[in-house]
Amino acid sequence: MTEAEKRVRRFTIIILGYPVALILGGILLNLFAFGVSPIVVALPLKAVLVPLIITATLLVINHTWLMNSTEITRMKHHMYASREEWKEAGVKREDVSDEGWLELERRHNSHRNATENTVYFAVLATIFCLVTPSQLAAYVWILGFGVGRLGYTFASLQGRSNLRGFFMSVSLVAMYGMAGYLCLGLLV
Repeated sequence: MTEAEKRVRRFTIIILGYPVALILGGILLNLFAFGVSPIVVALPLKAVLVPLIITATLLVINHTWLMNSTEITRMKHHMYASREEWKEAGVKREDVSDEGWLELERRHNSHRNATENTVYFAVLATIFCLVTPSQLAAYVWILGFGVGRLGYTFASLQGRSNLRGFFMSVSLVAMYGMAGYLCLGLLV
């Protein structure tokens, strides 16, 4: 086996083990730090809605940040969003530098990633808030997701891969933590 093949094999194991480690971390925190109660569906307590409202606001700020960053990048590199805008400006796609396209792609990828993760978060957080979780779990998991997303956006737009990976882990463990809490709540 070549060194390149060994490297691919090693990273494949890490990639496959990574979500398992995050899931186990979330489950252990739920069991030993937050405590899991049997699921009881009820209107959310105000104490559980507070982190949800804060995180929803953080996600709107994150969306605005990505939206503005994308538009500023387009403006800086003389890029446009529609065929009509390109025509009106008298600029051709071929005139845009490779750097411009790469920076726009970075922003599109960041925005797409934020949207994809927010969909799953919204589903989990809605159910989570309706099953009377512990207040500590609600604050850690719900706010953790919002902080993780803001950190991810910052690191992604700055091109800081290691920091981006860290904040991706923060937001993922928050989602796994909520999902784990819900699953454990069905068993207790």
